[in-house]
Amino acid sequence: MLRWPVLILSALISLTSNAAQACGTESKCRIGDRHYYIAMPPGHDGKTPVPAAIFAHGLQGTALGSIRNPRLRAVAQQHGFALIGIKSRGDSWNTPGSPFDTRDGGRDELNYIDAVLADAAKRFPLQTDRIVMSGASAGGMLTWFLACERSAVFAGFVPMSGTFWDPLPRRCTKPVANIVHFHGDNDRTVPLQGRAVAGKQQGSVTEAFDLYTRFGNFRRPKQTQVEDMTCQTRANRRSNILNFCLYPGRHSFRSANLGIAWQMLRAAGQL
Repeated sequence: MLRWPVLILSALISLTSNAAQACGTESKCRIGDRHYYIAMPPGHDGKTPVPAAIFAHGLQGTALGSIRNPRLRAVAQQHGFALIGIKSRGDSWNTPGSPFDTRDGGRDELNYIDAVLADAAKRFPLQTDRIVMSGASAGGMLTWFLACERSAVFAGFVPMSGTFWDPLPRRCTKPVANIVHFHGDNDRTVPLQGRAVAGKQQGSVTEAFDLYTRFGNFRRPKQTQVEDMTCQTRANRRSNILNFCLYPGRHSFRSANLGIAWQMLRAAGQL
């Protein structure tokens, strides 16, 4: 006599469990005490693997703010990739030398990024060899840090208005990463040569490029104009790219630049 109530209760538990596991643009994809959001391309069939871009917010930003950014979403839609918004544990990212450095060598962030990649690939059909890491301001600083520490798991890195904190790393892990950096020529928050912040020192973008040019054996840069930006493009014998685009303006990021970087990476055969 209790069969139907038991079946109904079982179905309700199953539905509740599935709802707890569901995540996307409005519901958090939880990883322990942290989370991320993801937006698959509009009309996606839920089966076909697609490339992806992870975006790291700036100071006091949120993953939800990134995933709800209409311009970022438009770029993702235009190029057919999933957009993943990630969230720092506190107000900003724990990267070496920053005011938020917990002196663990950035291990907490590395573990989080590893977990996001593994979890997203398990939940969603992603082309894991075509994932790009990007971020603005403090998120750009995280992106440079990951380019040095996690080059093997990303097809490219697109830091915007952010670089390493001092001291710059002595060496980076191989393989050589593909990097496309964007920066405002009159950025006063993260100046090209860095500045002191809360007793710490922002690194120099020029020194970061010098470091990575030597590390990746990149050739002399070529100068080109991309829209209103002056870009220096470098490549090495393995067709890795190291590009730096300077645009007129202060501390900001342009969502459209993620699309420009995506095209640069594709043109170089890296996506």
